[in-house]
Amino acid sequence: MPPSPRRATLATVAASAGVSVATVSKVLNGRSDVSPATRSLVQSLLQQHDYVAPAPRREQAGLGIVEVQFDTDLNAYSTEIIQGAVEAGAEAGVGIVVSIRGGQARTTAWARGLVAAGRRALIAVTSELTAGQPAALNRARLPLVLIDPLNLPRTRVTSIGSTNFAGGLAATQHLLSLGHRRIAYVGGPATAACNQARLHGYRAAMEAEGAPVLPGYVRSSHFHYQDGVEGGAAVLDLPHAPTAIFAGSDEMAVGIMEAARERGLRIPEDLSIVGFDDTQIAKVTSPPLTTIRQPLREMGQAALRTALRLAEGERVDSHHVELATELVVRGSTAPVPHRL
Repeated sequence: MPPSPRRATLATVAASAGVSVATVSKVLNGRSDVSPATRSLVQSLLQQHDYVAPAPRREQAGLGIVEVQFDTDLNAYSTEIIQGAVEAGAEAGVGIVVSIRGGQARTTAWARGLVAAGRRALIAVTSELTAGQPAALNRARLPLVLIDPLNLPRTRVTSIGSTNFAGGLAATQHLLSLGHRRIAYVGGPATAACNQARLHGYRAAMEAEGAPVLPGYVRSSHFHYQDGVEGGAAVLDLPHAPTAIFAGSDEMAVGIMEAARERGLRIPEDLSIVGFDDTQIAKVTSPPLTTIRQPLREMGQAALRTALRLAEGERVDSHHVELATELVVRGSTAPVPHRL
């Protein structure tokens, strides 16, 4: 991130308003012994100066709280991230708060609110951020760590991910090794960095083997169950349907299983499926899901520890860290049917 601008102080606001520091402090604390006109003027200047109340000193506030923020409803993927963050937080004596922002705007007031609530750092998971949002956090001097960001703002931010390209490559190579050539990819948002890397791994494996990617074999949506049902239906209804599908997430893979079931297809006898994440879902499907293990708990732990280092003013060795993925073979993949 660029160097932080100088933080406005109570004295700065008081001088602009032509009142005492004590008066500004009364306005901040909601005291009633301030005239409405003075209160309105001070509040306006606090906003103009982007004033952020200083965080409580560590000896007063303890080790503090780190917020883990999601853009969408929690699922099996989210649970693994949270578990890792909570485990690392317990080791460090730090509390964890989980929130869902949805589509709400992230502004300077949002950043100030996090600091006022005593947050020491923010971990944003699978979020889509504008350049202004990390800048708002930077002005508030609140460290930000991203996990699997859907996009990377132009400003330099610290992020934690996994080897998505290698995972996509391994998933597709596994299916190719079983004799499949008609392999489709049903993934997440086309603009998401993690999805692009998985798709590129898939394409690289297919190209290296000389296996064509047929029209309609690549689908982009979201990483959710219903998207898997719809994406799976779309590729399975093609004139030359795939014999195997690589799904961008375990949730999508389960949705594809349902689309296959609706069409009377057996897994893996008629259709092989590989997921991505290795959440608890992968172990309880029928048959159990072959998938790419993404070290989600370790990613949550790494994000928490990195956030605390940044909160202490330490420098990090790298602004982007990728943890290794690995193929986990279970019962949802098998050699290509001989009749095809």
